[in-house]
Amino acid sequence: MTQRIAFIHTVAMLVERFRPRFQAELPEADCFHMLDESVLQDLIRHGSSPGITRRVCTLAMQAQDAGAELIVFTCSSTSPAIDVARTLVTVPILKIDDPMYAEVARAGGRVGLICTTASTVEPSRQLMAAHASLAGTAVEAESLLCSAAFEALTAGRRDEHDRLVSEAAQGLAGRVDRLVLAQASLAHLAEPLALRLGKPVLSSPELMVRDVIARVRASA
Repeated sequence: MTQRIAFIHTVAMLVERFRPRFQAELPEADCFHMLDESVLQDLIRHGSSPGITRRVCTLAMQAQDAGAELIVFTCSSTSPAIDVARTLVTVPILKIDDPMYAEVARAGGRVGLICTTASTVEPSRQLMAAHASLAGTAVEAESLLCSAAFEALTAGRRDEHDRLVSEAAQGLAGRVDRLVLAQASLAHLAEPLALRLGKPVLSSPELMVRDVIARVRASA
């Protein structure tokens, strides 16, 4: 049975989002959280680099050394580096977006991808394409970068962040079959946007939680 799970974060608020959730819904698992905000900060400032990849791989190896039997990365921007990390550790690694893009791939069609950091756009497109290839479906993606929303969020203006993302979604919705919120920081907007736009809106946290719980229960 999978008993020890490492969650690796690059955004501090995600620690307190996921810690109580898994304590409540998966009390039989021993979960621990690792945080390195510098990884995302440097990805946003300088883009991907061998140094970023080494740091992500080091985090994965440290989690394995701590006894993790499953490693979950909650940062979408680190997706390419996680692919390298998977070759260096022997325990499974789940990207927070894997369950979401698997669901997107099953449906196919035209997808609107909303991001608020440039570092997320290409990794998200690549991961979506990889899942579509595995599923043998055709997924056409239109990306929309709303960087002003991220700037508002980092400045503590959550209402402005939400308004800007909602406006972006409204403009994109008419051209796609469904919307994907490409970062965990956008997840709280999924339900209100789906109600407003009348289209499916997917986000990663809830689907990741279900996937982790299913993995643990299946290994019992």
